Amino acid sequence: MHGIEEPSRKSYTIAVCLSAIFGVVGIQHFYLGRYVEATIDFVLFFATIYFFFQGEIVIAVVVGAIDGLHTLIVTIMLLTGTFRDGSGRLVMYPGQKLKTGGSV
Repeated sequence: MHGIEEPSRKSYTIAVCLSAIFGVVGIQHFYLGRYVEATIDFVLFFATIYFFFQGEIVIAVVVGAIDGLHTLIVTIMLLTGTFRDGSGRLVMYPGQKLKTGGSV
């Protein structure tokens, strides 16, 4: 059984805005301390641009679509209060209650 869960110290509003606006670059992951995901998003974003300017449009679209889909999923998870920061703490929307460790 787990101890009492603590909410993230990171701002829900800032995390959602960063994800919605700059999500494909991975800025929200840097803000939330999820550095591996941040780096992956950053690389995917620049790979998309690289392949586009190299004339590899199909590869650019595929890589960009993967990055965009990941961003959409993360943004939805943030909006619904189910995403965790780099410390494993829930990024909670205003008024969200922490679930207790007891059974239902």
